[in-house]
Amino acid sequence: MDLKIKDIVDLFQVSEKTVYRWIKENKIPCYRINHQYRFNRAEINEWILSNKIELSDTLFELSIAGRPTVFTDLLRRGGIYRNIPGNTIKQVLHNSIDLINTPPHISKEEIISALLNREEMMSTAIGSGIAIPHPRNPMITNIQDACIAICFLQNAVDFNALDGKAVHTLFILLTSSPKRHLEVLSKISYLCRMESFVNLLEKQAAEEEILSFVEVEEKEWQKKGTHNS
Repeated sequence: MDLKIKDIVDLFQVSEKTVYRWIKENKIPCYRINHQYRFNRAEINEWILSNKIELSDTLFELSIAGRPTVFTDLLRRGGIYRNIPGNTIKQVLHNSIDLINTPPHISKEEIISALLNREEMMSTAIGSGIAIPHPRNPMITNIQDACIAICFLQNAVDFNALDGKAVHTLFILLTSSPKRHLEVLSKISYLCRMESFVNLLEKQAAEEEILSFVEVEEKEWQKKGTHNS
């Protein structure tokens, strides 16, 4: 339980009174520990997505405050794939996972099923033609197997995005822990609020162009992480 009331206040830029009202009305996941309220990062992440609340810069700062994730390495491990065929969510997820080099101890069928179950709970589309499919719970046991795959779709697919825009790009996440998942998700969300990065995705830029962009940003994250630690 690593977030406190003040973190939630900063995260959503609301008053403590509002946060306590959310708690009283059971609108936000929390725990009472030693007479104080505590919040789990992973659960808050799910709550943010389910309530269509945009990740704020404060959440991003929280995610880099500890040991920085080697984000670019996760992208290189996962790979970038193009012209993924399919006209439905099920089809594009199935065809994407077929191409991705997934851990040998987990069947591709298991991963596809977990991704589809997550989509049934709530769309992972974040707007601007981008979705971030991921299992509800981490499936990776070895941190070395964690990865992020970028999949450019052959045809844009309706993911029931809040902005109504069909999805052209998937970031498929396979992470090893809830904390790592939140770190990675917040960084993708941060990048996808940058017009220059979204433009790279829309034009399906070359792999090295995308990775170079992310590497520059990651150096800044690492500086902030060092500064905040």
